[in-house]
Amino acid sequence: MSIFTTLFGVKAIQNSAIEILNPKEYKSQIENKKVQLIDVRTSGEFKTGHIKNAKNIDLFSKNFADEFNKLNKEEVLYIYCRSGARSKQASNKLVAMGFKKIYDLKGGILNYKH
Repeated sequence: MSIFTTLFGVKAIQNSAIEILNPKEYKSQIENKKVQLIDVRTSGEFKTGHIKNAKNIDLFSKNFADEFNKLNKEEVLYIYCRSGARSKQASNKLVAMGFKKIYDLKGGILNYKH
């Protein structure tokens, strides 16, 4: 068991800061509220449609860390992408950068009903 802790202990700590919400829960938490809502898709994808009041910070942008460092790491961060893969990747990076609580949209914007 200790080898598991050694190998996966950090990952377990990171995952406790990340919670995946289904679209209904996600929508109820962000709708008509001032929250840190980030779309990590490309700017081209963002322009084709996004959740109201979302800010676009592309996961693969060279400015990714700089843009996220402008946000409040103590406040809850809501994040999403197209299908959930990039937002999961971004969430793990963000925990390593010091973000305390991240809510990720299950299934991404494809699964979200406006």
